[in-house]
This record gives sequence, C-alpha cells and structure tokens, in this order.
Amino acid sequence: QVQLVESGGGLVQAGGSLTLSCLVSGTTARLHAIGWYRQAPGKQRELVAHMGSIGSSTNYADSVKGRFTISRDNAKNAVYLQMNSLKPEDTAVYYCTLATTFWGQGTQVTVSS
Repeated sequence: QVQLVESGGGLVQAGGSLTLSCLVSGTTARLHAIGWYRQAPGKQRELVAHMGSIGSSTNYADSVKGRFTISRDNAKNAVYLQMNSLKPEDTAVYYCTLATTFWGQGTQVTVSS
C-alpha cells in the first residue's frame, strides 16, 4: 500500500528556513506528479508547490514564489520542500501528495513573528 510520511516541520522565527521531507513507500514517486499543500486554521487547504511526473515543470503559489523550492530525490523515493524567508502567514499544516490521490498525515509548521 502507498504511504507518505512527512517530517521536518517545527517552530521557526520569521526569516528562518525549514526543509520538509516526504518519504514515499509502496510506489515509485518519480512516476507521479507531486505536490505540497498547506492548511491553516479556519482556511481551506491550498496548493503550495507542484512538480509534474519524472521531474518536469514546477509551479508555485504566488505567495511562496522565490522562497520555496520543491524537489525530489529519486534514489531515496522522497520529495522535499525547501522553505526560506519564512513568514508568520506560512504557519499551517503541510501535506505532501502524489497526484492528489495519496496524502501524507501532515507536518506542522509554525512561524513566529
């Protein structure tokens, strides 16, 4: 069965950085489009970053362009989200997904001002 396990969340001050990891098992991640979504309290889940299958094009939410980078490591069957220059409004639970079909359990990111 397909499983996605996120890690790397935590508490960071504004301006800091975090790297989220998503380890995939049960399927080959590079064959799927991958994405990171986030959901803040009282808000809908929103797309943060997306990468097509087999390392094709990427796209980002306007709010994170230039600060966040999505990547994958095919050897580790893992997906990453590098987050720089974090802002308090980035505070949310972050989820990784394969083709919006399989989802991880989420990891909390809290950015203090």
